[in-house]
Amino acid sequence: MKVNRQQQFKLKSWLDGPFLTQIFLVIQTIVFFAMEVLPGNSVAFELGMSGQHIAYLHEWWRLITPIFIHFGMMHFVLNSVVLYFMGSQIETVYGHWRFFLIYLLSGIMGNVTSFAFNEMNVLSGGASTSLFGLFGALFVLGIHYKNDYVVKQLVRRYMIFIVFSFIFGISDTSVDIWGHVGGLIGGFLIGNLLGLPNRSNDYSIHHRIISSIVFLFLFIICVLVGLKNYGILV
Repeated sequence: MKVNRQQQFKLKSWLDGPFLTQIFLVIQTIVFFAMEVLPGNSVAFELGMSGQHIAYLHEWWRLITPIFIHFGMMHFVLNSVVLYFMGSQIETVYGHWRFFLIYLLSGIMGNVTSFAFNEMNVLSGGASTSLFGLFGALFVLGIHYKNDYVVKQLVRRYMIFIVFSFIFGISDTSVDIWGHVGGLIGGFLIGNLLGLPNRSNDYSIHHRIISSIVFLFLFIICVLVGLKNYGILV
């Protein structure tokens, strides 16, 4: 089948844009509607962040899948709106593969933090672990480019949302605040490790190495703490 020039142009335009943000949105939309359609909310049970399933059944993929599930329409819509607007901007600034790593690794760090410090028998999920990772990556930009007007405006634009999200999370016991904290830290470290395209000299190699070491250290510590909480480690 031949592809004409107009189709090639559309494909190139899509690939040049924040297509990963759009893909993540499509995935979590499909999962959400599957959760609404399937009886007994089995999707949430199979994909959600469950410490027991990780500790006893070794379902480590649950550190990733909770990023794409949401509980209720409001939860889904809020996270989707934030992902659409902020994800598009972060992907444009960091580039596609850096954005991909920041989003997924932040979500993983948020979920492993949830595994370590949440109460047992808790089922959680949501893109907010990854979204807070994007906030963390945004903080890194604010530190490295504090005199850049565009970066300063971008940071200020989402600062209020971050503050209110933390306040709401602390006051609402249904919010996985540990997932938010872990995602924020993960995004900060990964953002500092990866840097910006064609701007690697703006980031100290020592700080990048330290960021990678700290990320791995925190991940291992959270895994060990979680396993200890479930009686796997003495």
